[in-house]
Amino acid sequence: MLTGKVYLVGAGPGDPGLITVKGMWALEQAQVVVYDRLVDPSQLQAVPDDAELIFVGKARGRQELTQLEINQLLVDKAAQGFTVVRLKGGDPFVFGRGGEEALELKANGLPFEVVPGVTSAIAGPAYAGIPLTHRGISTTFTVVSGSEDPNKPESTIPWDILAKNGGTLVVLMGWKSLETILATLKEEGLPPTTPAALVQWGTWSDQQTVTGNIENILDKGQEAGLTPPVITVIGEVVNLRKDLAWFDKRTLFGKRVLVTRSRSQASRLCTLLEQSGANPVELPTIQISPLDDFSELDTTLERLTDYNWVIFASANAVESVFERLELKGKDARALAGTTVGAIGPATAQALANRGITTDFMPSHPVSEKVIKELSGRDWKGVSVLLPSADIGRHELEKGLAEMGAQVNRLSAYRNVPVAGVSDLAKRAFIDGVDVVTFTSSSTVRNLAEMLDGDLTAIQASFIACIGPVTAATARELGLRVDLEASEHTVEGLVDALTGHFAGGELSRQ
Repeated sequence: MLTGKVYLVGAGPGDPGLITVKGMWALEQAQVVVYDRLVDPSQLQAVPDDAELIFVGKARGRQELTQLEINQLLVDKAAQGFTVVRLKGGDPFVFGRGGEEALELKANGLPFEVVPGVTSAIAGPAYAGIPLTHRGISTTFTVVSGSEDPNKPESTIPWDILAKNGGTLVVLMGWKSLETILATLKEEGLPPTTPAALVQWGTWSDQQTVTGNIENILDKGQEAGLTPPVITVIGEVVNLRKDLAWFDKRTLFGKRVLVTRSRSQASRLCTLLEQSGANPVELPTIQISPLDDFSELDTTLERLTDYNWVIFASANAVESVFERLELKGKDARALAGTTVGAIGPATAQALANRGITTDFMPSHPVSEKVIKELSGRDWKGVSVLLPSADIGRHELEKGLAEMGAQVNRLSAYRNVPVAGVSDLAKRAFIDGVDVVTFTSSSTVRNLAEMLDGDLTAIQASFIACIGPVTAATARELGLRVDLEASEHTVEGLVDALTGHFAGGELSRQ
């Protein structure tokens, strides 16, 4: 049997974008991933579907496996020939016990590589607007563990030197022992007025920062309700936060935003929300699925030249149609001589990705406005194909028919509710949701069904809709709509949210 290999990978401090390129590459090769609590779940999406995921983190005071058991697990999996990624928060060699794991692998003759990660000791303060060094203020910094080996007879940290060296001190894993640490530093001569900061969940979307001095910082942290993980920063550089804070100054910072789009479409919206500081909570309420029977779709695509116009209702319709064309050995040339329309910029972009320039795109992707923009043309006898979802509104079809067009609305894919996630929906609201986003009428109806028709939890949140049709559906169900995007795209929805909350607190119409 071939011997496997272990990659000791630093996942970074929390923000999923801070993992290295090589770290992501290792995850893409993994057959087994052994991961800790302080790892963003989104990083695991890079792992192959057939890989084994093993959680070994410590949660709620309970350790899934001891360090010795983790060491043995890595040895066993590598000895069985697997490519193993040991995914650790921060950097594996900075208080990550990665050295112990590497030594165990070496002792068993198993190959390994270390993929360094961005340590929270640097990234946490940086996201709080605190540089560890700054010309004229601090030219050194020291990182220490606030949780030393309990079996050591005495501390090996030179607190007396640290209290007098004038540099920046960073304490990791020191929340439980902070009172003792601060008292020791004061006893060793560090002035009580020395600035200090506590950074909880550094680089995560719910990061919280408290500042003060070593005399009052513990009380301030307790008053703020801080709990581990907390990074402590001590030194004059803390005063720079008032000018350099950036991460927690973003418009949607700290707001939990429910994303109800299908999983395949949610990533763009989630990315935009994260860039604005929000904490997106993915709860797919719809699933884009292939048709059960492709016969009508395939037959229609064989005679595309019979149609004067093909108007795609969505990007999903574009993808579904071209998947079937490609199976038949065809490409964009199948639409040659046909006038191509796209409802919405996302649909136009999907066509552009296929090499097709859109002949018509309405200024507003709402059927009534689309019909108005098309009404200046002579539609008598014009044949129109409308590739769409299997469910949805028929206003465009009816409007074109009333103007004399011969319209064929063609189901290109299915829009189906996601099964078995009712408990997840209820849990999301129990955990707390500040904003609920709806991007289609189906997302509204399906979320209401997931909650067994009880709209109380949704009503307690700020409700934002991508456009008037979605908003109308929400109101029909009895929901209050707080915000309706003027540009009916995910970009427009996020722009509307950031514009609304630029003033600060949640407000409702």
